[in-house]
Amino acid sequence: MAAIFGRRLGRGVASTAVTALAVAALTASQAPHAAEDAAAGKSEPGPPPAGTPIDGGSAYYTDLPPRNSPAPPAGSHRPRHGIPAAGPAEAGIPATVLAAYKKAEARLDADAPGCRLPWQLLAGIGKVESGQARGGAVDATGTTLAPILGPRLDGHGFARIDDTDGGRLDGDLVHDRAVGPMQFIPSTWSNGGPLGAGWGADGNGDGKRDPHNVFDAALAAGRYLCAGGRDLSAADDLDRAILGYNDSEAYLRTVLSWFAFYRTGTHEVPDGKGVLPVRRGGANGSGGHDGGRSEGRTGHGRGTAGAPGGSRHHAGTKPNGPAVPGGSGGTGHAPGGSHAPAPKPPAPKPPTPKPPTGPAALAALQRVGGNGLSATAGTDFAVKPQVRAQDAAGRPVAGAPVRFTLPTTTDARFPGDATDVTVTTGKDGLATAPTLHAGERTGAFTLRATAVGRGVPAVAFAATVEARPVPRADRLVRTSDKELKVTAGQAFSAGAVEIRATCQGKLAAGVPVTATMVTEDPGSLKASQNPKASQNPNDPKAPKNPVENDKGPYFKDPEATGADKDKPVRTLTTLTTDAHGLLELPKIYTDSHAGTFLLRLTTEDGASLTVELEVTPPGAG
Repeated sequence: MAAIFGRRLGRGVASTAVTALAVAALTASQAPHAAEDAAAGKSEPGPPPAGTPIDGGSAYYTDLPPRNSPAPPAGSHRPRHGIPAAGPAEAGIPATVLAAYKKAEARLDADAPGCRLPWQLLAGIGKVESGQARGGAVDATGTTLAPILGPRLDGHGFARIDDTDGGRLDGDLVHDRAVGPMQFIPSTWSNGGPLGAGWGADGNGDGKRDPHNVFDAALAAGRYLCAGGRDLSAADDLDRAILGYNDSEAYLRTVLSWFAFYRTGTHEVPDGKGVLPVRRGGANGSGGHDGGRSEGRTGHGRGTAGAPGGSRHHAGTKPNGPAVPGGSGGTGHAPGGSHAPAPKPPAPKPPTPKPPTGPAALAALQRVGGNGLSATAGTDFAVKPQVRAQDAAGRPVAGAPVRFTLPTTTDARFPGDATDVTVTTGKDGLATAPTLHAGERTGAFTLRATAVGRGVPAVAFAATVEARPVPRADRLVRTSDKELKVTAGQAFSAGAVEIRATCQGKLAAGVPVTATMVTEDPGSLKASQNPKASQNPNDPKAPKNPVENDKGPYFKDPEATGADKDKPVRTLTTLTTDAHGLLELPKIYTDSHAGTFLLRLTTEDGASLTVELEVTPPGAG
């Protein structure tokens, strides 16, 4: 965890007492994973010694999110060295890091549903603590490619914490350092330290608790935030949880700003391509001490600042004043290096009324837009289901999770083949489901939107999937006028019969066509001689109900096996024209019968074509 915990050490006993009380209150309850620790014979973690911050009071990044709302850019990329990113790129979270936050949320949703931990809170803390694991510099299992270490906690500008882990986690045999993407100090993490079981967690199921692994660290941070029966949808509990992580109003404001930013929208970027923060601050507050994160430094010396381009801006605390994000530090020196007296702290501002947030404030869900949703099979629904969360006074409720659920009677799906999705309401109280895709199953179904964790009535959306329109064709013609002739017992050449379907003169793709070997009828018209004559289904000379022939040319069933694979088939109903309106019939075989035979092709719209097949006796000239 990160810096500016308990203000500067120079504030003395009062700061120490406040810090100790905050830490003791957070850790007084049983650790969320006490059951698994008890099974392993490990004891429950207790609070650190009085006056010791949970993270040792190391540094944190003070960059603030851009003012414009996040939206996925056309191509997310890393900013130029030393240049802070702005705009939509800041909404990108490295893929593995994002997966770790969401997995931790799901685990806590099952283990501590009353906590209502949103993954965006973990993302806000991860951004401030380590810049999302240094822009997602992790391997496939989520372990950082190089250790992320806080400054040496040697009492110079930070708390003094002598080594508690033998250098096992932080590589320092003299003093402790905060470690990993979520910046735990060894004594709050390790199960081998003086605190017994510690807060360490196994988030990726590999049987190890590694603070350098983002899955493990995210789950541990989530459990820490949920400790004491907190409900993080309540503003007071949320503030207390963040302050318990780092007891600094400046830190609280910074984390909340990122939390709010991420809740308005994020997108995934490749690992290693996340935006790197630039400005950092800490309890030390000056450039004279190591207030930054070091990478790959496992020796006994202090880590380097590590900011892109060597930038070392600090947001430390002024003497007798609160931490100021983006300030020059706690030394009384202006950014340019000239000495300036510390300004007096501003007068406290009256609290600004906050809009209702979280499930606890939600009293009703209201449908937005019409009730009916419709789509053609195989296409996307044009309208996305949307509801508004409201409190008892009818005001919009932000931060409330809403679950959209599909019934088992439909094969419509949300992205990722999901049958349910959970969406958090925005500041306008709106929750909009992602695009819904219609399957092949036609008919009506009901989609429901429910408030997660609240007993308010669900909102029902009536939806309908309509059958695909059958492509039409009003004309069938052969593409060749070549005579079709073969000796009995032989087969016509492959592709001997090819037809073209059109509708009002335009190519008709996807038209179902039925091919039938029919008996010779005095009223039938032979298309090989006059293809246009057989096109009118109302022609009294055209056969109305052609009878399937039981001899002469035939097809074979391509799906048949064994003895049936050579069985004659004289009607095919699975034929369809291609994208160019063309249909090449399967190979046509003949038996021992000779004569003139008819192949009739029809569509559902009544278009038809009769093709003459000539079969000669063996030995005929």
